[in-house]
Amino acid sequence: MFEELIAANKEYAEQFHDSGVAGRAAKHLAVVTCIDSRIDPLRMLGLEPGDAKIIRNAGARITDDALRSLILATNLLEVTRICVVQHTDCAMAGSTDEDLQARIGHLRGADASSVEFLAMPDQRTAVRGDVARIRECTLIPSDVEIGAFVFDVRTGELDPVQL
Repeated sequence: MFEELIAANKEYAEQFHDSGVAGRAAKHLAVVTCIDSRIDPLRMLGLEPGDAKIIRNAGARITDDALRSLILATNLLEVTRICVVQHTDCAMAGSTDEDLQARIGHLRGADASSVEFLAMPDQRTAVRGDVARIRECTLIPSDVEIGAFVFDVRTGELDPVQL
Protein backbone atom coordinates (compact mmCIF):
# COMPACT_ATOMS: atom_id res chain seq x y z
CA MET A 1 0.00 0.00 0.00
CA PHE A 2 2.82 2.42 0.70
CA GLU A 3 5.42 1.14 -1.75
CA GLU A 4 5.57 4.37 -3.76
CA LEU A 5 6.15 6.35 -0.58
CA ILE A 6 8.93 4.05 0.58
CA ALA A 7 10.55 4.19 -2.87
CA ALA A 8 10.33 7.98 -2.92
CA ASN A 9 11.85 8.12 0.54
CA LYS A 10 14.77 5.95 -0.52
CA GLU A 11 15.54 8.43 -3.33
CA TYR A 12 15.17 11.30 -0.88
CA ALA A 13 17.45 9.65 1.69
CA GLU A 14 20.15 9.02 -0.94
CA GLN A 15 20.39 12.77 -1.57
CA PHE A 16 19.60 13.85 1.98
CA HIS A 17 21.99 16.05 3.89
CA ASP A 18 21.51 17.44 7.36
CA SER A 19 20.62 21.08 6.82
CA GLY A 20 21.65 22.01 10.32
CA VAL A 21 18.30 23.76 10.80
CA ALA A 22 17.57 24.12 14.50
CA GLY A 23 14.41 22.74 16.06
CA ARG A 24 13.32 26.25 16.93
CA ALA A 25 11.30 28.59 14.73
CA ALA A 26 13.85 30.86 13.04
CA LYS A 27 11.18 33.49 12.26
CA HIS A 28 9.60 33.04 15.71
CA LEU A 29 6.35 32.04 14.00
CA ALA A 30 3.75 29.32 14.44
CA VAL A 31 1.16 28.78 11.72
CA VAL A 32 -2.12 26.99 12.34
CA THR A 33 -3.73 26.02 9.06
CA CYS A 34 -6.01 23.44 7.49
CA ILE A 35 -5.14 19.96 6.24
CA ASP A 36 -6.43 20.92 2.79
CA SER A 37 -4.01 19.61 0.16
CA ARG A 38 -4.19 22.88 -1.79
CA ILE A 39 -2.33 24.71 0.98
CA ASP A 40 1.47 24.78 1.04
CA PRO A 41 2.02 26.71 4.29
CA LEU A 42 5.69 27.53 3.76
CA ARG A 43 5.36 28.78 0.19
CA MET A 44 2.08 30.55 0.97
CA LEU A 45 3.92 32.74 3.50
CA GLY A 46 7.32 32.98 1.78
CA LEU A 47 8.98 30.78 4.39
CA GLU A 48 11.70 28.13 4.32
CA PRO A 49 11.98 24.92 6.34
CA GLY A 50 12.95 25.85 9.89
CA ASP A 51 11.29 29.28 9.78
CA ALA A 52 8.03 28.30 11.51
CA LYS A 53 6.18 25.64 13.42
CA ILE A 54 3.31 24.35 11.30
CA ILE A 55 0.20 22.94 12.98
CA ARG A 56 -2.48 21.47 10.72
CA ASN A 57 -5.96 20.16 11.37
CA ALA A 58 -9.33 20.13 9.62
CA GLY A 59 -10.55 23.72 9.46
CA ALA A 60 -7.44 25.27 11.08
CA ARG A 61 -9.26 25.22 14.40
CA ILE A 62 -7.71 25.89 17.80
CA THR A 63 -8.43 22.49 19.28
CA ASP A 64 -7.02 21.26 22.58
CA ASP A 65 -4.19 19.62 20.65
CA ALA A 66 -3.42 22.74 18.60
CA LEU A 67 -3.39 24.75 21.82
CA ARG A 68 -1.02 22.19 23.41
CA SER A 69 1.38 22.64 20.48
CA LEU A 70 1.14 26.43 20.71
CA ILE A 71 1.88 26.34 24.45
CA LEU A 72 5.03 24.30 23.78
CA ALA A 73 6.05 26.45 20.80
CA THR A 74 5.66 29.76 22.65
CA ASN A 75 7.37 28.59 25.81
CA LEU A 76 10.13 26.31 24.54
CA LEU A 77 10.68 26.93 20.82
CA GLU A 78 11.03 30.72 20.57
CA VAL A 79 7.65 31.38 18.94
CA THR A 80 6.48 34.95 19.52
CA ARG A 81 3.94 35.20 16.67
CA ILE A 82 0.97 32.98 15.84
CA CYS A 83 -0.78 33.06 12.49
CA VAL A 84 -4.15 31.29 12.15
CA VAL A 85 -4.91 30.69 8.47
CA GLN A 86 -8.25 29.30 7.35
CA HIS A 87 -9.15 29.11 3.66
CA THR A 88 -11.89 29.55 1.10
CA ASP A 89 -13.80 26.53 -0.19
CA CYS A 90 -13.28 24.70 3.12
CA ALA A 91 -15.42 21.64 3.83
CA MET A 92 -15.67 22.80 7.46
CA ALA A 93 -17.03 26.25 6.56
CA GLY A 94 -20.67 26.99 5.92
CA SER A 95 -21.74 23.82 7.71
CA THR A 96 -22.65 22.64 11.19
CA ASP A 97 -21.47 19.71 13.26
CA GLU A 98 -24.95 18.21 12.98
CA ASP A 99 -24.73 18.32 9.17
CA LEU A 100 -21.30 16.66 9.15
CA GLN A 101 -22.33 14.08 11.74
CA ALA A 102 -25.35 13.14 9.65
CA ARG A 103 -23.39 12.98 6.37
CA ILE A 104 -20.55 10.92 7.79
CA GLY A 105 -22.89 8.71 9.80
CA HIS A 106 -24.88 8.01 6.64
CA LEU A 107 -21.74 7.24 4.61
CA ARG A 108 -20.34 4.89 7.26
CA GLY A 109 -23.63 3.43 8.45
CA ALA A 110 -22.63 4.39 11.97
CA ASP A 111 -23.47 6.98 14.59
CA ALA A 112 -21.13 9.98 14.30
CA SER A 113 -23.03 12.16 16.76
CA SER A 114 -20.34 11.87 19.44
CA VAL A 115 -17.67 13.45 17.23
CA GLU A 116 -17.18 17.19 17.51
CA PHE A 117 -16.02 18.31 14.06
CA LEU A 118 -15.91 22.05 14.86
CA ALA A 119 -17.71 23.03 11.68
CA MET A 120 -18.04 26.76 11.04
CA PRO A 121 -21.33 28.23 9.87
CA ASP A 122 -19.52 31.61 9.87
CA GLN A 123 -15.80 31.26 9.18
CA ARG A 124 -14.70 34.74 10.27
CA THR A 125 -16.61 34.48 13.56
CA ALA A 126 -15.02 31.07 14.15
CA VAL A 127 -11.47 32.30 13.55
CA ARG A 128 -12.05 35.27 15.86
CA GLY A 129 -13.25 32.84 18.54
CA ASP A 130 -10.18 30.68 17.99
CA VAL A 131 -7.88 33.69 18.39
CA ALA A 132 -9.74 34.57 21.59
CA ARG A 133 -9.12 31.02 22.84
CA ILE A 134 -5.38 31.48 22.27
CA ARG A 135 -5.40 34.84 24.04
CA GLU A 136 -7.33 33.42 27.00
CA CYS A 137 -4.80 30.64 27.53
CA THR A 138 -2.70 31.61 30.56
CA LEU A 139 0.09 29.26 29.43
CA ILE A 140 0.74 31.33 26.31
CA PRO A 141 2.69 34.53 26.97
CA SER A 142 0.46 37.61 26.79
CA ASP A 143 2.89 39.44 24.49
CA VAL A 144 2.59 36.86 21.69
CA GLU A 145 1.31 38.53 18.52
CA ILE A 146 -1.64 36.79 16.87
CA GLY A 147 -2.99 37.29 13.37
CA ALA A 148 -5.88 35.64 11.54
CA PHE A 149 -6.32 35.23 7.80
CA VAL A 150 -8.39 33.50 5.16
CA PHE A 151 -6.32 32.09 2.29
CA ASP A 152 -8.00 32.12 -1.12
CA VAL A 153 -7.31 28.72 -2.71
CA ARG A 154 -8.11 30.15 -6.18
CA THR A 155 -5.92 33.28 -6.13
CA GLY A 156 -3.28 32.45 -3.50
CA GLU A 157 -3.99 35.68 -1.62
CA LEU A 158 -4.29 36.11 2.14
CA ASP A 159 -7.20 38.15 3.43
CA PRO A 160 -6.58 39.51 6.95
CA VAL A 161 -9.44 39.00 9.42
CA GLN A 162 -10.16 42.03 11.58
CA LEU A 163 -9.81 40.94 15.19
